Amino acid sequence: MRFTPVRAIVLRQLYLLRGGPTRVLSLVIWVAIDIILWGFMTKYLNTVTAAGFDFVPVLLGAVLMWDFFTRVMFGVTMAFFEDVWSRNFLNIFGSPVSINEYLAGLVCSSIITSTIGLLVMLVLSVALFGLSFILYGGLLVPFLMVLFLFGIALGIVGCSFVLRFGPSAEWFVWPIPAILSPFAGVFYPISTMPTWIQWIAHLLPPMYIFEGMRAIITGGTMSLTSLVIGGVLAVIYVLGASLLFTQVYRNAVRTGLIARYSAETVA
Repeated sequence: MRFTPVRAIVLRQLYLLRGGPTRVLSLVIWVAIDIILWGFMTKYLNTVTAAGFDFVPVLLGAVLMWDFFTRVMFGVTMAFFEDVWSRNFLNIFGSPVSINEYLAGLVCSSIITSTIGLLVMLVLSVALFGLSFILYGGLLVPFLMVLFLFGIALGIVGCSFVLRFGPSAEWFVWPIPAILSPFAGVFYPISTMPTWIQWIAHLLPPMYIFEGMRAIITGGTMSLTSLVIGGVLAVIYVLGASLLFTQVYRNAVRTGLIARYSAETVA
């Protein structure tokens, strides 16, 4: 893998961010709204429930981590969509850029955009609502890493859908985090869900993260085995998503689908 093509893809995204304040605003406005909304909700819950239990690290911490995952996923898909919307997609793949280099460029772009969103969430949650990350200890880093890898995987899967079915398939991508959140146990333990949903939840890396987070906050400990399982699953999803994108691209080239990609729908 060459560094120069990856750098070029990232540089294009940075030029786009620099060229329009609306793009930068979109990176922070939604996460800021989520943190403020859930922050005041947790403060309200603290005033109407039994003393001794703090909802801030439980709910607001979960919102922050889930929004980070969402920003990572959308960071990959938005970088891909920029090429689709500007009809630059064929130019990219008509150049000597390999699939691995292109995906690496999307991932690096996502790292930049998701980091911006994460910093905004950290500042708001700490300054306005007193969220302390000391409670999570050193596990905060692996927590975020697992969510990052899973976000990258789903972002690549979303790009694969759009590559296969055309620009009109965007609507498949936007609801993915909302659809997964009930199964991942973001706001509640998976023990409250039916058994068949719990089986699905065990296939999702975020479930292990949020279950571990709640265990730590309530005075327990997180099983190292659960963290390892979540990390291994995330890596498997990344590899599977990359393979899916590669296969979809090769099929598009072989069938001539990529030459008709400017159409609203691709059949």
